[in-house]
Amino acid sequence: MTDKGLVPALSLVGLLLLWLVAAALTADPQILPAPQTLVAPFLAELRSGELTYHLGHTLLRVVWAFVLAMSIGLILGLVMGRSETINRWLDPWLVVFLNLPALVLIVLCYLWIGLNETAAIVAVTLNKVPNVTTVIREGARSFSPDLDAMARVYRMPLAARLRHVLLPQLAPFMAAAARSGIAVIWKIVLVVEFLGRSSGVGFQIHLYFQLFDVRMVLVYALSFIFVMLLVEWTLLQPWERRVRRWRAA
Repeated sequence: MTDKGLVPALSLVGLLLLWLVAAALTADPQILPAPQTLVAPFLAELRSGELTYHLGHTLLRVVWAFVLAMSIGLILGLVMGRSETINRWLDPWLVVFLNLPALVLIVLCYLWIGLNETAAIVAVTLNKVPNVTTVIREGARSFSPDLDAMARVYRMPLAARLRHVLLPQLAPFMAAAARSGIAVIWKIVLVVEFLGRSSGVGFQIHLYFQLFDVRMVLVYALSFIFVMLLVEWTLLQPWERRVRRWRAA
């Protein structure tokens, strides 16, 4: 294992040791169970298929909301960053949605659309689009004027300009928006499931919250955190390092 991989591993081991010490000091498994006591219920949920079923539903909602939020935010951010007129018109909207609490949007979507998948995805997407738009707008504002001038001189078509001039400069900002977006989106998805869905990790956490079962709450929460860490380490971080290479060259 390289030093870059060793440090995160040691950091997580330190967190695990801190959990063990806290559980020992608490001395009440109903409040904070020790990590090893979660193994048996985790395996039981895995064998029954309940864990994979609910994890799958949550992941599907995360993917849908992530793709929609990134797509809409990319377009809005690019347009606002390149056009000061459009930015002046849309910036107040952006400020309003940035400061609108996630819970309010979730409740309104459920009231207006109904307790269904569409409302859940729309609520999560609307919560994340403003953040993505803000990051992408700043990226669009930082474009090199020299590259823009070159594209105009050579009369590059719009598609070619997007592919070879704009998107390479925007890639680091897209990576930053994606990394922060996936972390926020899955947390909002859990709230959406907690409030109004009949499947998913958030639904299970709601169920075991009502039963005061801390162990099962931790089993489902940590299972999904582990999945998100895998996504972060195997997909998002390598992609971010790749798109930033040209700046370091």
